[in-house]
Amino acid sequence: MKVSLPLTKDTVRELKSGQIVYLTGPVLTARDAAHQRLVASIASGEELPIDLTDQTIYYVGPCPAPDDHVIGAAGPTTAARMDKLTIPLLEKGLLGMIGKGPRSTEIAEAVRKYRCVYFIACGGAGALLARNISQVETLAYADLDSEAIKRIEINNFPVIVAIDSYGDSLFA
Repeated sequence: MKVSLPLTKDTVRELKSGQIVYLTGPVLTARDAAHQRLVASIASGEELPIDLTDQTIYYVGPCPAPDDHVIGAAGPTTAARMDKLTIPLLEKGLLGMIGKGPRSTEIAEAVRKYRCVYFIACGGAGALLARNISQVETLAYADLDSEAIKRIEINNFPVIVAIDSYGDSLFA
């Protein structure tokens, strides 16, 4: 199934656990350090540097780009590392997450509760996945280098629905 980004609630409802999906459109990147800053901002009532409404976050810290590419290897990070920092972002309207590996039962329940989706991408294939990224722009936390929040444009980016908006999980 081909899906255009940003996600919509209607599209998310159509996705089913185990389904192969090709994503095209803008995605945000963020890992542990960026998540910590976002959650700290939410907790202190500060305005976020990005709007999370209907966005998808790819858990990735891309390698520096070789001269002839827009990005270096861009493979998924283990999503469970973001579990304790995810729910506040879902409450701010985040609709999609891309990572690798299982999520906690608390996050699987939150995916159902907030009617969003968790996708997995192929770990160990960062150089191959980078071929599906055509643009990169740093949006926030530039001091975090590869872990800064970036907007990337992905084209036919292959993922699998790991937890759908009904709570069905590949890992259950």
